[in-house]
Amino acid sequence: MPEGARGRSRDGGDERDDEQRVEYGRAWTYESIVGAIPGLDVPDSVALVVQFALFEGLVLALAAIYGLWGAVPAATAAVVVATAGSALMLDLGRRLRRASLPETYTHVVFGSSVETVLGVVAYVTLCTYLLAGDPRATPTLLGELLGTPLPAPAVFLALLVCWDVCYRIGVGWWAAVTAFWRSLAFELDEETRGVVRAADYRVAAFGTLQLVLVPFLDATPLLTFAVVGHVVAVLVVVGAARMRS
Repeated sequence: MPEGARGRSRDGGDERDDEQRVEYGRAWTYESIVGAIPGLDVPDSVALVVQFALFEGLVLALAAIYGLWGAVPAATAAVVVATAGSALMLDLGRRLRRASLPETYTHVVFGSSVETVLGVVAYVTLCTYLLAGDPRATPTLLGELLGTPLPAPAVFLALLVCWDVCYRIGVGWWAAVTAFWRSLAFELDEETRGVVRAADYRVAAFGTLQLVLVPFLDATPLLTFAVVGHVVAVLVVVGAARMRS
C-alpha cells in the first residue's frame, strides 16, 4: 500500500495490518489494485511522481516520434488532472479512514466502488460522443491534435489518459455526493467535522482544477459545457454539504 496507509491505528496497533484487513471494504478501487501488486510499497509522493513522469514521458516521446508537439499542452493538462486525482484519492483515503466516522459512511464511500461505475459512465459517454455523438468531434479533438492518419500509439495513450481523468472525475463526484449524504445522515463531533471539512475542501479544489481542460475543448462546445457544468455541480454539492455540517 502507499505510505498514506501506514501509521498507528486508533487502538495502538500497526495500521498497515488494519489496512490489509479492510483493503477491499475501506479503500478506493485504485488503492485496492495498487495494494494487490506484490512487492509494491512506496510513499505517496514517489507514486505520484512516477505516475506523472511515466505518462508525461510517454507524451513527450510520442510527440517527438510523430511530430505532435501541438498536442503536448492538452496532454500535459490531462496528465496533471489525473495525477492530482490520484493525490486526492490517497489523501481522502488516509483522512477518512483515520477519522472517527460512522462505519456505514466509510463503507459506502469506499466499499461500494460506485466511483468506478461513475468513471466508466463518464468514459463511455466521452467515447460515444467522439465516435457517434458529433461527426465533427473526432477530427476536431483527435485529428486536430494528433493529425491524420491518427497514429495508433498516440490514440492509445490519449484514450488511456482520458480514462484516468474520467475515473478520477468519478471519484470526485462520489466524494461530493457522499459528503452531502453524510451531512444529512450523521452528527459528528467537532474534531471529526474538521477532518471531513478538510476533505471536502480538497474535493472542491480538485473539481476546480479540472477547468484547466476547458481551453483545449473550445472547438467542442458540448464538452466545454459538460466540464464546466460538472465542476459547478460538484462545487454546489460540496458547498451544500458544508452548509449543513
